[in-house]
Amino acid sequence: MADLTGALLICTDLTNADLWGADLTGAALEFADLTEADLTNSDLTGASLIRAKLIGADLTTADLTSADLAGADFTHADLLGAKLTGTDLTGADLTRVKHLDTDELKSALITELTKLPPGTPVNPSSN
Repeated sequence: MADLTGALLICTDLTNADLWGADLTGAALEFADLTEADLTNSDLTGASLIRAKLIGADLTTADLTSADLAGADFTHADLLGAKLTGTDLTGADLTRVKHLDTDELKSALITELTKLPPGTPVNPSSN
């Protein structure tokens, strides 16, 4: 398990990276490419992933508490059991995400710019 607490990984290509259980608390991952990365059980508390590419990433049981994921692309990403409390999802694309927990989503910041899967019963104005 890697300790990348506070790491500066802006614009880094982490395609297919094995970050299982990694501590990425407070890491700067703006514009990073995490396509198909394994972030299972990783701690991303307070991390900045603005406009990150998380296409096909495995975020199973990842802790995204208070992370900034504004504009992130979650196409085919797996969010099974992920913690989203206080996570900023403004403008994030969640339209094709797997295992989106609508109860967890209610504890995240979503706006009219957040792209949700069709029929998702969350009202952006309630956050």
